[in-house]
Amino acid sequence: MKKSIITMMLALVTMAGQAQTKTVTITGSSLALKDGTLVVAGTGMSLSVVDTVQSGRFAFALPIEELSAGILSLVGEGCPNFSFSLMMKPDVTIKLTGTDCIYPLWKVESPIPEQQTMNRVTEHCRDVIKELIQIQQKKDWNKLDSINMVYMKKQMDILPSLPVDAASLHVLWFISRLLKNMKDFPYVEELKSLEKSFVARAPKGFKAQLAEIHTYLYPPHVLQVGEEATDAELFDMQGNKHHLLEGLSDGRYLLLDLWSIGCGPCRMAEPEMREVYERMKDKLEIVGINEDKLSSWKNSDFSKRIVWKNWNDGKKGSSISSRYCDEGAVPYYILISPDKRIVMKKSGYYTGMFLGLADAINGLSIKQDNSTNLELSIRKVEANANGTTISFRYYSHKEYGFRIVKDSYLEANSKKYKLTAADGITLDETNYTTVKATDSTEEFLRDLNYADFTLTFEPFETIPTTFDFKEGDGEDVFVIRNISLK
Repeated sequence: MKKSIITMMLALVTMAGQAQTKTVTITGSSLALKDGTLVVAGTGMSLSVVDTVQSGRFAFALPIEELSAGILSLVGEGCPNFSFSLMMKPDVTIKLTGTDCIYPLWKVESPIPEQQTMNRVTEHCRDVIKELIQIQQKKDWNKLDSINMVYMKKQMDILPSLPVDAASLHVLWFISRLLKNMKDFPYVEELKSLEKSFVARAPKGFKAQLAEIHTYLYPPHVLQVGEEATDAELFDMQGNKHHLLEGLSDGRYLLLDLWSIGCGPCRMAEPEMREVYERMKDKLEIVGINEDKLSSWKNSDFSKRIVWKNWNDGKKGSSISSRYCDEGAVPYYILISPDKRIVMKKSGYYTGMFLGLADAINGLSIKQDNSTNLELSIRKVEANANGTTISFRYYSHKEYGFRIVKDSYLEANSKKYKLTAADGITLDETNYTTVKATDSTEEFLRDLNYADFTLTFEPFETIPTTFDFKEGDGEDVFVIRNISLK
């Protein structure tokens, strides 16, 4: 799984074209490195392969506008799967040297004062970093979470003795941000104490970073499905102000898309989102909310080609994510109904999910909630005394199989109605989509197909107003709720 994540990162995550001219230069050397080892680097979430190792050496220049925390990773034989944080600044050269492949512990020579802070953190955590790397090499995944927790605690222990600068704030920010996805973090009170200390000691210029950290430690109520959406003020690339919910004024649904330039799945999703947007302009508005620095957002070629509303809050999306997102991940999607109710929240992108979403809201199919598995939608329902027959459509990449189990059932009025027949698919076996979903030859769209099939179930004792479809009772099964017979 770890290798798959690295492979996806290299295949999908790219640096968007930037109009920047300022750069930081980074060189590295270790005779232990194998030729062809990939060098991956960037700032924030914008990562790319920037060089390959030859004769134990690498060197590259990275566009950068201001002092920032960057990331360096080496991907090759003997190299650990570890994100190495570096403080980067324009017109500076940073030199990394080592005698092995354990690059997170190499010597870092840099004129940047904040890098000295980062070096102190690394040195304090040297032993636990070694242990983390050994666990990864041995693939002893059962120990990984507990050692990661030790690593975070070690970083927290040294923070009080460090100056409050961009490096120490980055460490505190990174740990605090994890609270979004870790509900039982054992050191919350210590983090809160650290935050108070940092606020008291911080020089001018760090107000925004401290405010973001405070939001993670004292999170506001996160809006849930069924609740009324709240408005917010954002602005476009020309600096014009907009209200988040203004797209609802004409009765359309509103899809919020929280994204980042360096996010591979965000880029993969764009062609299908564009296809759906063009088909459904009269029923669906999309607002993209970028989570990068303003300069990166405005200069990105990818950002400039977005055809729907492309906005920013100037706070890396935190004003929206803190209110709407249950986890810190991109892409993250929120669907809001014309009456301002949240009807869907979902992280990640799956091929076909937007076409399935379109089926559920564009009037071609009956009312339903397919938000758990957007790729699957219901097109038609016939319920009578002989049984209930449902016409389904499933969207997917043509090479990705799917299966429906014979234990699928309908649920209405606390009763289950068994599956009795299937047409168009083979139950309990892998099926594939065979009909092209679009005429596009564009990558990520040309191989997007669908499959239509019908399932018949036992007849309802009493015809319900709504019912649910469940593909068995296991985990990760297809579920469609609140299917309407009106």
